[in-house]
Amino acid sequence: MKLARIRHQGRPRAVVVEDGTYALLPEAFTDLSAVVAGGEDALTEVGRALRTAERVPADDSVLLAPLSRFNRDILCTGWNYLDHFYEGVGLREGQEVELPKRPTFFTKGPDTVIGPRDPIAYDPEVSTKWDYEAELALVIGKAGRSVPESRAFDHVWGYMLANDVSLRDLQRAHGGQWLKGKSIDRTLPIGPWLVTADEVDVTAVRLRCEVNGEVLQDASTGQMAFPVPRLIAELSFGMTIRPGDVLLTGTPSGVGNARDPQRFLREGDEVVVSGTGLGELRNVVSRVDLHSPC
Repeated sequence: MKLARIRHQGRPRAVVVEDGTYALLPEAFTDLSAVVAGGEDALTEVGRALRTAERVPADDSVLLAPLSRFNRDILCTGWNYLDHFYEGVGLREGQEVELPKRPTFFTKGPDTVIGPRDPIAYDPEVSTKWDYEAELALVIGKAGRSVPESRAFDHVWGYMLANDVSLRDLQRAHGGQWLKGKSIDRTLPIGPWLVTADEVDVTAVRLRCEVNGEVLQDASTGQMAFPVPRLIAELSFGMTIRPGDVLLTGTPSGVGNARDPQRFLREGDEVVVSGTGLGELRNVVSRVDLHSPC
């Protein structure tokens, strides 16, 4: 099942995406967090609602981020594709590390999140190195701590796409900690839908990123150094994961910082991230004032 959020008659509404239409769910589902937290019972209720749901033509322009309320920061994985790790060797500006033997985790602030068609905020006063990163994101559907790999998929509700826009100069400027360079407001497109786990072969999603029509990233999630069960087991070790938590699973090679010459995003660029069975994010880089006090 593919679920999404749209703006309908001036209000956010949760919908099921099917056959070129949006089936409107009851207004109580203004955010898909309730569906995720509700587990199988909530999905059963969604199924019942579909029988009589009003349907409107599918229109990408009204899509919102599938989730808008978060338990915590967005959880993220770094260096989860070996080609991406190696393409950055010598380009980390004095912050070189050995190939990690365990997953590398960091977070992004929730104010980064935007919808699948929203503009990506851009301000050259904040950074001159805005980079793209196509990623598969998963959403936790069941709470747990120290989850074994053998039961990891029991805790996954579904999947969506993400573009982990990263400001490379800020990423290097704060002691090698990635939070700042990854947490600028309105720079994380997610969506376009939240797809239930039963519809996604997580080992065979083809991830692509295009900028102005040129393919810059093209890889399979089967190339992950640490597959999804390992990520969940490592992340949850001693730490509770909860329904609605979002985990980005890493980006493949081809990022702008590692290209020769380097290729960073500029105002007016259109960035398209796509994935098998997951739709696409289509966002234009748009200049806004992020450096002035508000």
